[in-house]
Amino acid sequence: MRLTSKGQVTIPQHIREKLGLRPGIQVDFDIVGDSVRIRRSKDQDIGRRLVEHMRGRATSGLTTDQIMAMTRGED
Repeated sequence: MRLTSKGQVTIPQHIREKLGLRPGIQVDFDIVGDSVRIRRSKDQDIGRRLVEHMRGRATSGLTTDQIMAMTRGED
């Protein structure tokens, strides 16, 4: 595999699939002896971080049951 002039390589598909590496996933690089190790970043769960960021910020004054009823189209 060749390194591009921008320092990029393509991770083979079977490795990406086995490790769950999808576009947008953050990875970490470590130097181990004379090798480089790539792994999924531990700070990966963007959804969880978004929910934590938004927690307690609702300003509608509605209860969870009222919001769920609106989501389901119930009157």
